[in-house]
Amino acid sequence: MDVTDKIDLNKAPESYAPYTFNLSDKFKIVAQDELREDDDMRENALKQFREWIAKHPLIRKCRTDAPFLLRFLRTKKFSIPAATEMLEKYLTIRQVYPNWFFKLDINDPDLEAIIDSGYLYPLPERDEHGRKIMFSNAGKFDTSRFTSTQLIKVHSMVLEALQDEEESQIAGYIHVTDDSELNIGFLSIWSFTDIRNLAHCVQNSLPMRQKENHFVNLPSFANKLSEFILSVLSEKLRNRVFVHRGWDELKTKINPKLLPKEYGGTVPEAECIALFKKQLKERRDIVLALDEMEIEINKSTIPWADSTDSDIASGVIGSFRKLEVD
Repeated sequence: MDVTDKIDLNKAPESYAPYTFNLSDKFKIVAQDELREDDDMRENALKQFREWIAKHPLIRKCRTDAPFLLRFLRTKKFSIPAATEMLEKYLTIRQVYPNWFFKLDINDPDLEAIIDSGYLYPLPERDEHGRKIMFSNAGKFDTSRFTSTQLIKVHSMVLEALQDEEESQIAGYIHVTDDSELNIGFLSIWSFTDIRNLAHCVQNSLPMRQKENHFVNLPSFANKLSEFILSVLSEKLRNRVFVHRGWDELKTKINPKLLPKEYGGTVPEAECIALFKKQLKERRDIVLALDEMEIEINKSTIPWADSTDSDIASGVIGSFRKLEVD
């Protein structure tokens, strides 16, 4: 979607903007091979998806443009039932947890400061498979100044700013995290309630094709935590998590030229951040317009509303186990 386009939140507009697949053959092949996507499949799926939204008794306002709906269709490999369920949950968690998912504004001084710090940003070049590489330095998140709520908001803002990129919808994402300066304060900012609610949110609610997660130089105090997280993940997801003892080990998996210059690449970190901030500013209005989407909330749309503390405690592990990976 062009950044000059006005976001239409009418859930049943009189007409829809035509869609044309404008990506290179490289992405067309991946879409066909991995997602079952072709022109007919895409056109029929968009038509069914839009009809479902128009008739949904609880959805009041929602984007129905192709780039937005294709986030869900591509994540779910064009399964209409799975994509519609994910959209319903996505709209629900945004309203249930507005402190995490609303006002994702790059002009917010705190969010801008976190971006400026180099905590999280995408790298300019995609890898040979067309995947977007997200780079994070955990040690640059100032736990004395910022909260877990702001951390989640930054991740949400970054996700929303990037998710209309069709290349990423098709090829997916790689995450690389520098944990060499991770401090124990990073773990202490999380409350049990945060973990409980976040587990509900990430379970089949966010449209994003996660292909690989790389953690470099994880300190020893985090080993037990990482072992626990890995133990409750599905085998498919575990196979996409890589813990590296050093950067040389990472570079056997990822082309080092794609990394920031400070890590052996070609583009300095400051330039990577500046390029991304420009994109965040350009997409600011589109991201903020998402706050106007609306779904009526009731107990059927929040199945965990009546959970007891013991249900929630066991549910955290269950949520990890049920995480879906494409």
